[in-house]
This record gives sequence, C-alpha cells and structure tokens, in this order.
Amino acid sequence: MMLSQRAVLAAFDDDYIGLSKGSLSLALILTRNAASKQFPLDKNSFVTTKGGQVAGLGGGAVKKILKDHGIERILSSEGGRTSRGNMERMNAYIDVLNDLHSHNLLDLDAAEKYWVERAQAYFDALPFTFKLDPSRSLRACVRDLLAQAVERQREVSGTMYAGAVMQHLVGAKLDMITKSSIRHHGFSVADAPSNRSGDFLIGDVAIHVTTAPGEALIRKCQDNLSSGLRPLIVTTEDGVGGAKALAKQVGVDDRLDIIEIEQFLATNVYEWSTFERDARQTAVRDIIDHYNKIIAECESDPSLRIEFDG
Repeated sequence: MMLSQRAVLAAFDDDYIGLSKGSLSLALILTRNAASKQFPLDKNSFVTTKGGQVAGLGGGAVKKILKDHGIERILSSEGGRTSRGNMERMNAYIDVLNDLHSHNLLDLDAAEKYWVERAQAYFDALPFTFKLDPSRSLRACVRDLLAQAVERQREVSGTMYAGAVMQHLVGAKLDMITKSSIRHHGFSVADAPSNRSGDFLIGDVAIHVTTAPGEALIRKCQDNLSSGLRPLIVTTEDGVGGAKALAKQVGVDDRLDIIEIEQFLATNVYEWSTFERDARQTAVRDIIDHYNKIIAECESDPSLRIEFDG
C-alpha cells in the first residue's frame, strides 16, 4: 500500500534533509520550480546549462518562498552552495516527486507547505549565542547577544525578542542573588493588566526591564514611589538617556535609579568570579543556565534559549 505524500516526504526528510538550512533551501527551491515543469520531471532541467549546479538555488529565491507563507526570517543568505551532496539530494527528491505523481498522490502546494513547516522548525530550534570572547569586554559580549535579538526582531515582524531576552537575563541574575525565590512571568505578561509593581519585586525595589522607556513606565515608577517602593529601570544604553529625560520632566529623576543592562550584568559577573578569569566563565555559564531554565518554564518559543560559547 502506497504511503501518503506527507509520510513519503517525512521519510525523505529523515534520510536526506533534516534541520539543515542548506538542504531545506534546496527542497524549497526544487518544490517551487517543479510547479512550472511537466511530469515526469527531467533531472537535467533542474541544473544550470553548464551542469554541476542546481538552477535557481539562491538566498533571494528562498526568502521569497518563505515570505509567501508569512515567514520573514532568513533561512540562508546563499540558499546553500551546490555540492555533491546537494546534487544527490536533488536527484533523490525528483525521483520522489515523480513517484508520487505516478501514484496520483502529488500535491506540490502541500509539499511546499511541508518544507516551510520544516524551515519553521529549524528557526524554532535555533538559539541565540553568547560568546565569551576574552579579547573583548563583558559589556561588549552582552551587547553582541542583544544585537542578535534585535536582528531577529527585524526578520520576524511583530516580535520583541530583545525585550524578552533582557527581561529573562535580569531574572536569571536575580534568581542567583535570591536563590530562586522570585516569580517569573512570560514576556507577554505586562505589568499593568496584572497590577504588578514591576517585572520583578525584591524587598522594596520594583525592577522594570525595558528596551525603550516611555511615559507609561515613568508613571508606573511614580506609582511605585507613592506606594513606598524604590523603582529601578534596567534598559539599553540608548534607553538610559531617554529614561533620564522623562524622569526629569516629571521631577522624579533623583528618586529612581536607571541602569544600563550591559553594566547591570557585567558588574555581577566580575563580583561573582572575584575577578578571576577562570571563574568568570563559570559565572557567565551559571547565568545562562538559569536563563534557559526560565525560558523553559515561562516561554513557548524555544528559540529564545541561549547557547554558551566560552
């Protein structure tokens, strides 16, 4: 009995593709190009005139296919270089498509959707990377991590990766200070609807973590002050100036603290490692381990995880 198309594609996926951006790019391009060709497919029509290269295999073409399915992220800038392995995959995949067609099971739209889903699975499995480069400052290493989150935001419209990473990094640090006694919330859970005093409340300090401090946050800080709490804003280097200006406008600039996140994290790493180089790596790894634990418990997007490169 012939398997369903999806089962056939899944078996081919296991044998030839996997979560590899180059192989996924190849499958997307071949599937899209097959829609404009006659069956049974001729393998020679999928290679360049000089041979040895898969025709149309480029990052721009892959980006367009993903965009047609509502995905703005970049799978591969080049679409995967044509190699002997890719030529073998191409030949095997065309055999699969021809076989499906001969059994009246071929649905190219559904096949393309399958590979798009697999591309999304690749993105979901792709963590951020924190590289502890001994030739660079700790602040620069943190800055590089946040830059990855900002870049991902550009690729995926409507998401706030940088804010989520910042919130949970701060939460991880506070976890280590308080021996995991604080409550964590998903990034999408805002303060106002839940009537929380801030992202974190420790003692009489209400901690607010944000990439872009605004008037609403300053009003929240004023509410903190009225309630006898001490507001602390943790933000980006660019956000520090804006927060100070807004606080000054309402006359509370000398009643709240504003700290840049790179300094907030780096200072503690130096303290916990007692300024020893070997211990520094352990301190950073501990923060990231706590961070990833928070992600697993509070977020549904596994791509928020951080991989440590020490």
